[in-house]
Amino acid sequence: MTIRVVRLGTQRAEDEGIRLGTVRRPPRGVKKSEFATQNWYDVWLPILSPSPELVKQAQAATTDKEWAAFEKRFRKELTSPDASHTLDLLTALSKQSNFSIGCYCEDESRCHRRVLREVLNERGAEVE
Repeated sequence: MTIRVVRLGTQRAEDEGIRLGTVRRPPRGVKKSEFATQNWYDVWLPILSPSPELVKQAQAATTDKEWAAFEKRFRKELTSPDASHTLDLLTALSKQSNFSIGCYCEDESRCHRRVLREVLNERGAEVE
């Protein structure tokens, strides 16, 4: 059993399980009733998305130093009780079932989902 880290809106993998959207905003121009059928996500989980302020910081980060500052602040946000409890839940579920988490970004190397992957690994989650 594992967590897959995916780009939302892409074709689902076989046995991917439920897809969680760890994004601040729903996809634009898509009816709520079509989120799952269009491979965006089954459940929206914005608690694991950077705050609006941090989203802007990530979008503006052009250097490794700026990206590292974003990562540090996002990791701090993930220590809030609600986010931390959610990460604990996902870690436990990863040992029992397949599911995925994702974001819209094309490049995972400069996306908060890479940080989520690392944090879940650090917590002992089964991450693909």
